[in-house]
Amino acid sequence: MKKTNYSYVGISLIILVFGIIFIPRIIDRLTNKDVTRTESRSNNVSTQTKDNKPLAFLEINGEPKKVPTFSFVNQNGKTITNKDYEGKVYVVEFFFTTCPTICPKMNKNLVQIQNSFKGLKNFGVASFTINPEHDTPEVLKQYAEQYGITNPNWHLMTGDIDAIYKLANTGFNLYTAKDDGVEGGFEHSGNFALIDKNGFIRSRITESGNPLIYYNGIISEEEMMDDEGFKEEISMLKEDIKKLLNE
Repeated sequence: MKKTNYSYVGISLIILVFGIIFIPRIIDRLTNKDVTRTESRSNNVSTQTKDNKPLAFLEINGEPKKVPTFSFVNQNGKTITNKDYEGKVYVVEFFFTTCPTICPKMNKNLVQIQNSFKGLKNFGVASFTINPEHDTPEVLKQYAEQYGITNPNWHLMTGDIDAIYKLANTGFNLYTAKDDGVEGGFEHSGNFALIDKNGFIRSRITESGNPLIYYNGIISEEEMMDDEGFKEEISMLKEDIKKLLNE
């Protein structure tokens, strides 16, 4: 009986000491906001991948293609350049806010991707409007709020129309053109480009042994397939974003 009583006394003493030393520290951390919901969210984002296959580089004339230099103004009126994306994995799209067809689908998919990597400071999106005359920073900011764009590294950019079209058609090889004969007045690719931390365009190798190059941004994960039988590539893109984040 005496041994048992001594054990209880010892355990009680340990609990008392723990309370005296550690509980005030925990309360102090909470009071001073050292423990935040954002920190918790970031730690809960999984970047574990299904396989270790490296992603390919998009090569032009045998050289890996890198994002060319650019400088535009974002939805907050701030000048953004390619240097703002250094050290970050990001997705590129070309769109316009009054697009009546594919842009709403693309940006809903991008918001879904954004939310999958919430809290990660090294992930972003670069959206370039192909109708800069209409899409001012104010218009872009309203569009961002409408779609729930919250990632501070998601910049919706506007600027010189010739520079934007050159960036799309030559810099990324993503077709863009003004065409009054089509709905909305503009034609553009519905694909996303994936960029690594060093500014190189990357993609996975398909089952046929060729690089995918770009990812279809129109078909959602929920749809799985469109009316023409093309499969969604958003889940594939998210998996490849994880691979680049781990490089």
